[in-house]
Amino acid sequence: MTGEPPSPADVPDALAEYEQWVGWRSEERDEKQTKIPIDPSTGQYASSTDPETWGGFEAAVAAVERGDGAGVGFVFTDEDPFVGVDLDDCRDPESGEPAQWAAEIIETLNSYTEVSPSGTGYHVLVCGTLPEGRNRHGDVELYETARYFTVTGAYVGRQRTIHERPEELAAVHRKHVAQTSEDTGDEGAVAPGTPTDPSGSVGLSDDDLLEKARSAQNGQKFSALWRGDTSGYDSHSEADMALCCLLAFWTGGDAAQIDRLFRESGLLRGKWDDIHFADGSTYGEKTVERAITATSEFYNPDGGRTRRDDSSVSDTSNAPAESTGLVRKLREVVEQNHQLTVQVDALTETVEQQAETIERQAARLESLETRLAAVEDELDEAEPTGLHDSARVADQRSNSVATSTGDTDSSSEARGGTDEDSGSDTTDSFMGRARRFVGKDSE
Repeated sequence: MTGEPPSPADVPDALAEYEQWVGWRSEERDEKQTKIPIDPSTGQYASSTDPETWGGFEAAVAAVERGDGAGVGFVFTDEDPFVGVDLDDCRDPESGEPAQWAAEIIETLNSYTEVSPSGTGYHVLVCGTLPEGRNRHGDVELYETARYFTVTGAYVGRQRTIHERPEELAAVHRKHVAQTSEDTGDEGAVAPGTPTDPSGSVGLSDDDLLEKARSAQNGQKFSALWRGDTSGYDSHSEADMALCCLLAFWTGGDAAQIDRLFRESGLLRGKWDDIHFADGSTYGEKTVERAITATSEFYNPDGGRTRRDDSSVSDTSNAPAESTGLVRKLREVVEQNHQLTVQVDALTETVEQQAETIERQAARLESLETRLAAVEDELDEAEPTGLHDSARVADQRSNSVATSTGDTDSSSEARGGTDEDSGSDTTDSFMGRARRFVGKDSE
């Protein structure tokens, strides 16, 4: 496959209309190439859970054309109806022929299908809902939300429409992802592409590893974490770390297998693929790295356990004191680092919540100030038309009485002051109380 971005004519219209596109480039992580999402506007790392780092299809294509990426990708969210089916290592790049199991899936789904960037797999897009349970097994993985899909536009056949395929999607999930040969007794139910040779560095396939982990002395703890149970842990992140440490022991510190297995567990969430570090590392990558560093012993299928120096031991109490002390210090540092990361995440969330509260209070204050200004305007309008007119009427009546008696001065004195004083007192007394009521100084 070339690094040229797809043209609008090669991408389904239903997909192109969403503002959920990113670029991507390949970077080496754990000694393997990984496709990292890129913000099409800035050329910096994007996140599959942060819409601010996404853009439209044309923006993503433009980013690739100016050199900010090797290709484009689409981010799945809860707001769109799409599910992506990723089929790996199932296409001969020379002949272009698919493996039989992949051809069966493509035929079953009968929806938009394209060749992956590597040329050795396929991506199928359908409309539907991902069934409950794990979303990956062997070379089949299903995406629905908080993940992104590379899009090449190299579609297969003449199918450019994304179809509704809920029943067909459920059938594919049931046969190739949800169940294994141990569940059904049917070897055909094993996820296609699963290696027959042990994939882990200690010689255990994924299924054998899970069986051993569940039947071990701490199997109850492993099973609870595998189901996604975080009870007993202060945060979801600590539960993630605990499961990864157990997986590190059983895999012999194989980062790729730890990541693959964790994605099948109930603890998996969108945060796993979020970039959390300046070097572009994701939360999941760092969690796996820390778990391996914190694990001093690994499972040895030949019996006993294997230390980091590859010396097999059956009793860990015989370890040299100096080595044990260094390992303990290393684990303490790793754990402290992890705890600080968890605390920073919690503080960041708290700050964001406080900012939202301040914003709400500011809006409420602005509303109250607007109402206060309206009340003051009403009082100012009422002052000349209401209070002064009443004062003039009172003065006219007093003058009439004084004229009829011939003693205007005496009448004024009897009222306790001059006519101007009377009107002013009446006005000041009322307005003073009114302004004090609304919080404004009396004039």
